[in-house]
Amino acid sequence: MTTDVVDRLVGIQEGDALFALREQRPEAKRNAQASFDALLAAADGEHVSRVERLAIAYWAVALGRSAAASFYRDLLAAESPDIAAALDAALPGAVAAGPSGSFPEGPLTVEDVDGPHWSPSAELAAAVGGRLAAAFAHTHLLTYRPRDASADALQALLDAGWDTTGVVTLSQLVSFLSFQIRIVAGLTVLKGAL
Repeated sequence: MTTDVVDRLVGIQEGDALFALREQRPEAKRNAQASFDALLAAADGEHVSRVERLAIAYWAVALGRSAAASFYRDLLAAESPDIAAALDAALPGAVAAGPSGSFPEGPLTVEDVDGPHWSPSAELAAAVGGRLAAAFAHTHLLTYRPRDASADALQALLDAGWDTTGVVTLSQLVSFLSFQIRIVAGLTVLKGAL
């Protein structure tokens, strides 16, 4: 079986038509895997621990309603079944439609859409701690209301114990997962058509 995570998530095997198609873009395939390795498989946990990375990954992919959520849930559950269970309990109240939010005053304000302003429950915060709860709130913001990202949102992470490098890593992780969700969805459609 391939070690490429996108291939695994889509169910692509060497010899498949889709495998050959992906091989036509070796840099794109290699860079997607390198991003996964750097953000989720790296041993460096100085600013964002492995469990935090896996928890944020599961949360982001589940919020995105991706079939890949079970992959990330399994990775998280192997490291912290308690956090996985706490997120399972919180997800029904967090999944929403999007994107929403408000643009700065100007011509785009006609596209403003009111959306959910989710905050972790006391139960979730107690189960995962304030630092990770703040990361889940920020992930929800970036997933559903990216227009509303602000200095205040970043300050909430700093106030919860994240340092600047950790905030950047968290944001890169959410961004990468948004990309991966779309790649997996697109390739899954192609797989069904080939």
